[in-house]
Amino acid sequence: MSAEEERAGVRLTNLDQPLFEGADATKRDLVDYLDAVAGRVVPQLAGRPLSVIRVLRGQKPFMQKNLPKYTPEWVRSVTMWAESSRREVSYALCDDRRTLLWFANQRAVEYHPPLFRAASPDRPTHLVIDIDPPEADAFGAAVRAAHLVRRALDDSGLRGAVKTSGAKGVHVFVPLDGRTPAEDVAAATRALGVRAERLDPGLATTAFIREDRGGKVFLDSTRAGGATVAAAYSPRIRPGTPVSFPVAWDDLDGVAPADFTIETALGVLGDRDPWSELMPEPQALPADLIEHGHTIPIARVQAMHEGKRRARARRAPG
Repeated sequence: MSAEEERAGVRLTNLDQPLFEGADATKRDLVDYLDAVAGRVVPQLAGRPLSVIRVLRGQKPFMQKNLPKYTPEWVRSVTMWAESSRREVSYALCDDRRTLLWFANQRAVEYHPPLFRAASPDRPTHLVIDIDPPEADAFGAAVRAAHLVRRALDDSGLRGAVKTSGAKGVHVFVPLDGRTPAEDVAAATRALGVRAERLDPGLATTAFIREDRGGKVFLDSTRAGGATVAAAYSPRIRPGTPVSFPVAWDDLDGVAPADFTIETALGVLGDRDPWSELMPEPQALPADLIEHGHTIPIARVQAMHEGKRRARARRAPG
């Protein structure tokens, strides 16, 4: 088998190289997997400024937002302001299989789109709560916390879909009708996190500062605005190369992140696209949820002020 080939006009090279240490996979395995799920992944990425995590031989993984100068001219792009780096960034728009294959050949393992399309950056298409357990082996706790989020959604008249993050936690996605500004979506996300936390404060917390979480599952309600989330079916740079995988709510208690890897996921999928099948219809956010959220401090801002306060207290004499 040749270490080089061409698909969809993309020259693929060094296919027999190990993907990364502990991956149990080669670059060919990555290319074959992404090619097989392209019809399911590209609709999630299309029209959205894309960030990827690449892992080059002998280097640590790194997130790439800005397209490199050698990017083919047929890769569509959009220039947008990146708040995190405080500069204009030329993002890729992964609108087709050809672009996805080009990224795979660049050893882009993880695919992280934002919650908005480039044409409407102030109108998120989804509300997301990222459920992060305190330890890598605490997935069961993350699942229990996900059910709290589902109850909070039910209480607000909303429905969501759930997937493994591909790392140690769970993502809950709520599709939106595109009418709500980003600031109000962020507020509603904060309110849902707090409401879920109140259902079982011994299990879950919305504390943004890690040392304040007390070993509880973190309900991260900050995935709003320009934040990105690993796409469904995206591989992750973890031992065994797991993938973020959609799961029916009723099946969530019976799975583990390691059940879904670039080696096994295709067998589970067959010809189906469970992410699109399980995703509810787009919804409007209730006004009371938005209003509640605007009474809750923005976590990152609150954490910044609290960090400064604690630093001053440590420096204080006596």
